[in-house]
Amino acid sequence: MLRSCCGSFPRSAGIVRAAINDRDRWSARASSSEGGIMFARSGAFLLSLAVLLPAAPASAQVVQSLHLGGGVFAPKGFDSRVDGDVLVRDAFGESLPDFPELSDALVFDMSDFRSGHLFAEWGFGFGDHVEVAAGVGFYRRTVPTVYWDLVDEFGREIDQELRLRITPVTAVVRFLPIGRAGDFQPYVGAGVGLFNYRYSEQGRFVDPITFEIFEDRFTATGWAPGGVVLGGVRIPLGGDIFGLTLEGRYQFATGETGGLDAGFLDEKIDLGGAQFDVGFLVRF
Repeated sequence: MLRSCCGSFPRSAGIVRAAINDRDRWSARASSSEGGIMFARSGAFLLSLAVLLPAAPASAQVVQSLHLGGGVFAPKGFDSRVDGDVLVRDAFGESLPDFPELSDALVFDMSDFRSGHLFAEWGFGFGDHVEVAAGVGFYRRTVPTVYWDLVDEFGREIDQELRLRITPVTAVVRFLPIGRAGDFQPYVGAGVGLFNYRYSEQGRFVDPITFEIFEDRFTATGWAPGGVVLGGVRIPLGGDIFGLTLEGRYQFATGETGGLDAGFLDEKIDLGGAQFDVGFLVRF
C-alpha cells in the first residue's frame, strides 16, 4: 500500500518487524451498518431498563446535579483494537517490496496515547436509586514518532506526529442500589454516545516503491456512535449537597479514516478505551 508523493535509505542496522499481511478489512458500508446496529441496541437496552424499573412515586423529588472533573484516558492496546485500525497498521507496518527484511513501521506504543481528559455532566435523580445524565468530555494527545527501519540520505530520522482528539457526548443511566444522598453510595451504569473525533498524521513520509521522502498532512474527522459502561462511588462532603466521585468508564466506538483515498494506510480508527475520573458533585 502506497502513499502518493531527497530520497531515503534503509537503516543498515534497523529493527525489523514482521509485516502484517492479508488482513481482512471491513468496508465503510459494513462499518457504518455495524455502528448503527450497536447504537440502536444500546438505546434499546437503556429503554428496556427504564421500562423494567419500578415507577417512582409521583411525590418523589427530582434532584438536579452538576458533575465536573477529570482524569486519565487510556486507549485500547494493540491486541484488542478493531480490525483495520490505522494505528495497528502504522505500528507494525508491512514489508518493503524491494527490501522484504525491512518494513515501513513507525516507532510508538499505544501507552504513548494515554493522557488526561476533562468532563462535565448534568444529572437528574429520580428518588435515591436512579439517575439519568447527559455529559460531554474532551481528550487530546500528540505522539511524535519516526520510522523503525528508514532514515534519510543524511542518516537523520524521518519524523512524524500522530494526533488524536476525542470529544464524547453521552447519555447514561446510573443505578445506586444502596444508601441515599448524603451517604456513601456505590453505583453502576450504562449509556450511549456520539463520539466526535479528529485523527491526523503530519510530517515526512517515505514512498515504499521509490524511497522518495515527501511532507504531508492527512486528517480524518467525523462522528461515531458508541456505548459506555461505568461504575464508581459517591462520597458525601459534609451533607447531601456536595460530594466527591470516583468513577471508571469504558467506551466503545470506531471511526472512519477514509483509507488510502485520504492518505491513511488503513480504514478505521478505534476510539475505545478506559478512563478513570475524580469528580466534584453539586446537587440543586
